[in-house]
Amino acid sequence: MQGQDNQTDAGEFDAAPKRRRGRRLSTIFAQLARDAKGSISIGDIRDTLGKRSFAPLLVLFAAFNMLPLPPGASAVLGLPLLIVAAQMAFGSNRAWLPTFITQRSLSAEQFRTVTDWVIPRLVRLEQVVRPRYWPFWRKRGDRVIGIIALILSVSITLPIPFGNWLPAFATALLGLALSERDGILFAVGSVVGVASLAVVCAVVGGAGFATHAFLAWLG
Repeated sequence: MQGQDNQTDAGEFDAAPKRRRGRRLSTIFAQLARDAKGSISIGDIRDTLGKRSFAPLLVLFAAFNMLPLPPGASAVLGLPLLIVAAQMAFGSNRAWLPTFITQRSLSAEQFRTVTDWVIPRLVRLEQVVRPRYWPFWRKRGDRVIGIIALILSVSITLPIPFGNWLPAFATALLGLALSERDGILFAVGSVVGVASLAVVCAVVGGAGFATHAFLAWLG
């Protein structure tokens, strides 16, 4: 019995902190799409997800930035992501967005276009994602992921052609990892995030070098 108790204690020590299992993000987004009538504002989305639900907001705003949109759209769509990530990094308990963002709205059809693209991909990810090897205790994960997402969201808002997709993808992975307490997905999202920043730096550095070379040729 004592050996079994020791094995149980060790298993509990190695496992991720237990928490009540909530609805998966794909289910939440599907319900939002079903209930959408007329126009739906960013404030409506935030209130439905819950003011404490940083992870769903992180995933949703990151997904907006992964859609094929006109150049410069990331400067606008990246701002809510930047604000949410900053609040997570500083340890806020409530997700706050300024009025000029919460009042922006999408038609029900536009919102369903987003969710129709997001949900199938989210469902596929959720089939392999589960609580495991979570390296953080209590709110530390929120702050660490918030710091990483803040750095990534800054790169998302930069006017770099096709430079926002990979950082947005990494941010979405990190938000899903936080929602499910999946340490493996957190590691994958972090690696993708580092790779995306390397790509952005290479593009910016290459553009700077080309500009310098061009100006030297003119001079």
